[in-house]
Amino acid sequence: MPPNTTASSGQQPGKSGRKKGRKARLLVLLVVLALIGGLVYGGYWTVSTVRASFPQTSGSLTLKGLSGPVEVRRDGQGVPHVYADSEEDLFMAQGFVQAQDRFYEMDVRRHLTAGRLSEMFGASQVGTDAFLRTLGWRRVAQQEYDKELSASTKKYLRAYTKGVNAYLGDREGDELSLEYAALALTGDYTPEPWTPVDSVAWLKAMAWDLRGNMQDEIDRSLMTSRLDAKQIADLYPGYPFERNRTIVQEGAYAQATGTWDQKATASEQAQGGAGTLPGVAAEDQAGLQSQLAGLYGALDELPTAVGVNGNGIGSNSWVVAGSHTVGGAPLLANDPHLSPALPSVWYQMGLHCRTVSASCRYDVSGYTFSGMPGVVIGHNAQIAWGMTNSGVDVSDLYLQKVSRDGYQYDGKTVPFRTREETIKVAGGADKKIVVRETNNGPLLSDRDDELVQVGRKAGVKAAAPDRGDGYGVSLRWTALDPGSTMDAVFAINTARDWKEFREAAQLFEVPSQNLVYADRKNIGYQLPGRIPVRAEGYDGALPAPGWERAARWTGWIDQDELPYEFNPERGYIVTANQAVVDEDAYPYLLTGDWSYGARSQRINDLVKAKIEGGGKVSTEDMREMQTDSSSEIAKLLVPELLKIDLEDDDVRDAQELLESWDRTQTPDSAAAAYFNAVWRNILKLAFGNKLPKELRVEGQCLWVEPVNTTGPAEEADKVRECGQRSATQAQPDGGDRWFEVVRNLMADEDSEWWTTGKSLSGREGATNDRDALLERAMVDARWELTAKLGKDMDSWSWGRLHTLYLKNQTMGTAGPGFLQHMLNRGPWELGGGESTVDATGWNAAGGYGVVWVPSMRMVVNLDDFDKSKWINLTGASGHAYSSHYVDQTDAWAKGELYEWPFSAAAVKRATEETLTLKP
Repeated sequence: MPPNTTASSGQQPGKSGRKKGRKARLLVLLVVLALIGGLVYGGYWTVSTVRASFPQTSGSLTLKGLSGPVEVRRDGQGVPHVYADSEEDLFMAQGFVQAQDRFYEMDVRRHLTAGRLSEMFGASQVGTDAFLRTLGWRRVAQQEYDKELSASTKKYLRAYTKGVNAYLGDREGDELSLEYAALALTGDYTPEPWTPVDSVAWLKAMAWDLRGNMQDEIDRSLMTSRLDAKQIADLYPGYPFERNRTIVQEGAYAQATGTWDQKATASEQAQGGAGTLPGVAAEDQAGLQSQLAGLYGALDELPTAVGVNGNGIGSNSWVVAGSHTVGGAPLLANDPHLSPALPSVWYQMGLHCRTVSASCRYDVSGYTFSGMPGVVIGHNAQIAWGMTNSGVDVSDLYLQKVSRDGYQYDGKTVPFRTREETIKVAGGADKKIVVRETNNGPLLSDRDDELVQVGRKAGVKAAAPDRGDGYGVSLRWTALDPGSTMDAVFAINTARDWKEFREAAQLFEVPSQNLVYADRKNIGYQLPGRIPVRAEGYDGALPAPGWERAARWTGWIDQDELPYEFNPERGYIVTANQAVVDEDAYPYLLTGDWSYGARSQRINDLVKAKIEGGGKVSTEDMREMQTDSSSEIAKLLVPELLKIDLEDDDVRDAQELLESWDRTQTPDSAAAAYFNAVWRNILKLAFGNKLPKELRVEGQCLWVEPVNTTGPAEEADKVRECGQRSATQAQPDGGDRWFEVVRNLMADEDSEWWTTGKSLSGREGATNDRDALLERAMVDARWELTAKLGKDMDSWSWGRLHTLYLKNQTMGTAGPGFLQHMLNRGPWELGGGESTVDATGWNAAGGYGVVWVPSMRMVVNLDDFDKSKWINLTGASGHAYSSHYVDQTDAWAKGELYEWPFSAAAVKRATEETLTLKP
């Protein structure tokens, strides 16, 4: 055992004397495994190496540093509830327990946030580390810890750190996790002690994946190579305020002084002309677009933290007032939509002071992140809260005119702020980089030599300053300023009412989230966050000219001016990434890139129908709403598809599947499989084949007219262009923005988008005919599914196409095949779909596989917290062969929820294992 812990009962066999020679033995065995496959590892790894890291979860341990005994009670899913008499003991035990279950995940996360992945995984991660060092997450986290966080928050972080390090002790290699045994192949890696800043830095990774509209900003810029302003506007329609409700409908904000015209569109405000970027001459577009494409490529290579590299991020959360519920107190539901990960990004936990008092205030349960103290989403004994991504635009890209001496700003050359970073590489030489920063953030384009060359070649329009060495691209992002979000976590955990909750929300600066609230009598909503105010003429829709003073942010929206809602007359509040406020109701620009409200309006409709039908909403009703798989785009398109007169009998048979289909996407539905294949082919024919290569799927090639030609080209003049974007990030992705694009075009049957040619300028014989394109999509879908699922439609099902694989996010994606087999799980055949309430998202440009999911689900019952329900995507444990590795996934896939005990009596009844930690 580690030197600062001793076992008195329920003890694992002693490990002293086993460490010498372990690494040599493992190396030999792993080399053999790599050569001959599964026969040997099936014996050694599953019995010895695997079990070595399983934590002790019953009996007792002596834990140096505690001031009193702590109990850790685990239920049938291995979810821990911690009971202590002091706050420091509580958080020390939290650190110890999370390290027991998830230390490898914690270790990878801190290397990610610090730009130190190369220390674990070698030279393949140098580029990623260089980019992350340029962003400087860890540096900002250190500044937060040193200067911004409260004394009590620092105390909790230190206690948590002490618990993690107590678990580490002198454990190493397979005593910590199976993955460390595999790392022995690449070098002599030993985890270092945990620090408080390791915990704070994780908030930067969370903020990165929830940062707003950076993908849209880059995509719109890249579209200018082939599309004009009107065509881009077609693909980014305005939010349908008249059809899909905003979050705040009866709420308020203090009298604000902003002057922004919320109705201005991206193309009106920021584009500066047809097919151009602001401040850049038309002849210079190609070079800069190549640079932005390279920047996106760098972003695409970054490991996801909690989301899909910032794309496709969504969530559902809604709350119903007690006047409309069975128990007479509010019900609150939440299910954040994030990348599927193994283990799940969430960690379920209860933190309980045995006696709640001024000196020990915590009695809270819910979901947190391994590596971070406190509870992020959940409830305490008085209130409950949920979160969804607000989508508020808190990041802008800036074009910078750079030279050897600095960058140009306001008619002058300003020297860069620079720092040197050393990247240590497992099995290789160190690499040094120089980070250059502007007054609009770090120069991201420095991280790619090709981008630097492109920038040097790019020109400028006559009105701009001298070219210098060309364009660079910098990032202004709120999370790169020190903030107080970690303080907010603890303040929310101990808030007792709406007033204290709003005060805590003011500390929640980054990322900006929709916060939904309930206590036993009230419901509410608050938009928090550090949200920039931009000067008139700039809306963050496209990269802004960094050399212009007017393009800089002018300040922050005051916290008292942020929208909120409390006890609305309608009796419920829905947040699902839709617009926060009506376009005429708020003086500041929050973003122009909301989710378009397909999910949110469906939830609104379901809740409203239940209430207006005279029923009372139950916990089970909330669960059923969470698993609703109704397709909004199918409701629009199926009536039109059924009107198409098809000649081919096989295609007509597929069309007939849609006649009796109820538009729900259950896993066993053949009609859902066919419709989604039709939808994918509509998007490909109408839009995908007409987008620039930087947005299309990597490896998918087309013969197209060269850029900047006018009119149709002869076939011999066309060039072969292949897509450059990963299949999970390409466009058109099929989300609810594309629902709105198609909805707006349906009445225009002769729109240029309906041509089945490969570009908007068409080809000889091509016609703009909506029904002809729909027919072609139905035919192509029939033969695509024939190839994938077989000719017999009786064997078709949506679940066979729409599968979920859970992968360990390090060696499960890039390790040897046998190791991937050990660490990964799946497939699961799922229902749901893109922009449905049961948001098992897929990217229509790349395929049907699941790329984001409801990462957890919960329903909090404020009448009786013990009647609340919850479930995680995977399980409590990060150990690959633990019984709690994926023990919740089957139930999750079926839409089921587990009991969520909270009171001491309920937790005791649910307890299957108890570990006592003694001072």
